[in-house]
Amino acid sequence: IMPSFDIVSKTDMTEIQNAVNGAAREISTRFDFKGSKSSIELKDKEIILLADDDLKLKQLHELLVTYVTRRKLDTSALSFGKEEKAAGAMVRQAVAVKQGIEQEIAKKISKAIKDSKAKVQVSIQGDELRVSGKKRDDLQAVIAFVKTLGIDQPLQFVNFRD
Repeated sequence: IMPSFDIVSKTDMTEIQNAVNGAAREISTRFDFKGSKSSIELKDKEIILLADDDLKLKQLHELLVTYVTRRKLDTSALSFGKEEKAAGAMVRQAVAVKQGIEQEIAKKISKAIKDSKAKVQVSIQGDELRVSGKKRDDLQAVIAFVKTLGIDQPLQFVNFRD
């Protein structure tokens, strides 16, 4: 059996929930949010930001990013949607939490590895990639290479088998 590893993208939703709870707690105690209807909550795999106006929405962004970073999570897992008008003069924004590697990004990573002439095979398996090769060093070189690609999403390298 050839040495291999998987490239995956998983975000710990429990930690996302903790980050959202922390941000929500701070909103409830902050003087500048006194009397505000602003809120932040997690529904399924989406964080919903609701704010009185654009300025408050910007503050909610900053709070969310701060709390996500504090929980040692990668903020590139957050995908901020379009701002929408909500009831009254409120502004709403959905923030998706990326899970798994989309086909398009998987193909981009796979092509980059193949173009790098590394002596490995890459296969896309659902929302992750499997990289295998004869030499452990080749695999480690691929991990280092993929880290330089600047993929806008947290990637983990798991199941390293010799």
